[in-house]
Amino acid sequence: MGNYRQPRRYGTAGSASAPGAGRTRTPGGADAARRDTARHSGQPRRAAYDVLAAVEDREAYANLLLPKLLAERSIAGRDAAFATELTYGTLRGQGTYDAVLAACSDRPLGQLDPPVRHVLRLGTHQLLATRVGAHAAVATSVDLVKSVAGPRASGYVNAVLRRVATRDMDAWLEIVAPDPMADADGNLAARYSHPRWIVAAYRDALGDTDDELETVLDAGNVRPRVTLATFPGGPPPAEVMPEDAVPGRWSPYAFTLMSGDPYPLIESGLAAVQDEASQLAAIALARAPVATTPPGAAQADELWLDMCAGPGGKSRLLQGLAAGTPDGLGPRARLVAAELHPHRAVLVGRIRGRRRRWYPPAVAGRRLRPRACRRAVLRPWRAPPPSRGPLAQVRV
Repeated sequence: MGNYRQPRRYGTAGSASAPGAGRTRTPGGADAARRDTARHSGQPRRAAYDVLAAVEDREAYANLLLPKLLAERSIAGRDAAFATELTYGTLRGQGTYDAVLAACSDRPLGQLDPPVRHVLRLGTHQLLATRVGAHAAVATSVDLVKSVAGPRASGYVNAVLRRVATRDMDAWLEIVAPDPMADADGNLAARYSHPRWIVAAYRDALGDTDDELETVLDAGNVRPRVTLATFPGGPPPAEVMPEDAVPGRWSPYAFTLMSGDPYPLIESGLAAVQDEASQLAAIALARAPVATTPPGAAQADELWLDMCAGPGGKSRLLQGLAAGTPDGLGPRARLVAAELHPHRAVLVGRIRGRRRRWYPPAVAGRRLRPRACRRAVLRPWRAPPPSRGPLAQVRV
């Protein structure tokens, strides 16, 4: 690690070279205002740090935790927007940022204490992908790591981020991305912050057309707009969505906000954040024909089982679809939302608006006889990817 001198101090208080020399300092004066501003300016970064730590340490949902933290800490307006950019931007770019940090650090990232790793990623995002000044990005990162990991890590974070600040993103990619002729997938993984296995899966699906493949990878890093879903049986989207919102392209319950805060709609219970892909999974299930139902017969008294319900977005939509259509022609069913993990089951209960029983799979198998369920949301277990960075949004 390089040695970095402490910033030169101005003269002592009262000397001619000291800024503000000769001024009377009172607790309610400019100094107190500056301290208050500095204290509040750290809130967005600390909120983003807490979300990043929760995502890695306990697999929290960033899109659920961040709004909660912003509300609890009274972070609003530009500070809330900044915290949102720091959180989601760092997660999107994590794969690329880790490659840059590996080139700037003499220690493997996996051997760093998690708090130090989170702060380095936040600082790198500010340096390479935002308009935050280099000095501010480094200084605030040093302050943050002192508060979450102690003063001993501050020099290391300062040195690494100063090295990151010596080049822009394009210059770093020329260094850290593998040669595309020798390792095409590795090059794209580094440039577009996607895990290698996702790049390989896209290549298998799209063929070796690099232009189309890069277009898809680039789309995964676009800042997503907020898409919401109304509740089947409730007011339609046209009556719920704001004037500048756009109806969904595929789901009849979807609309997308072009601007503004979705919190009032969510708090009112009229809509919930859910992308159209997630909505279509529930809609397709509800519309699938049941083989044991005679042609033309009403699909009544069905039992639907969501075997992996947390955090509850699809269960919420399925609950409304299971109630049937107002004309009585749609399917009517009872939905059982099964969730193994208690903390995720709590989210299901909150999203669906009232307490629901939850069953671990083994209990559900004995009590509910899954063979009797005519429809089931079957979500196979997925190994956690090595990086959540490329996900443009967390699927609900």
